[in-house]
Amino acid sequence: MTPTAVVMLVIAIVTVWGGLVAAVVNLARHPETADAEPTPPSEL
Repeated sequence: MTPTAVVMLVIAIVTVWGGLVAAVVNLARHPETADAEPTPPSEL
């Protein structure tokens, strides 16, 4: 593989796994609760 391909591969891996780690950390700090969801309209 060329050095350019390796650099692009590393950037892609860091982007995907970094986003996953950021999402997990965000959910750990601010867990979703059932109370936070809006109530459905009464017509339904």
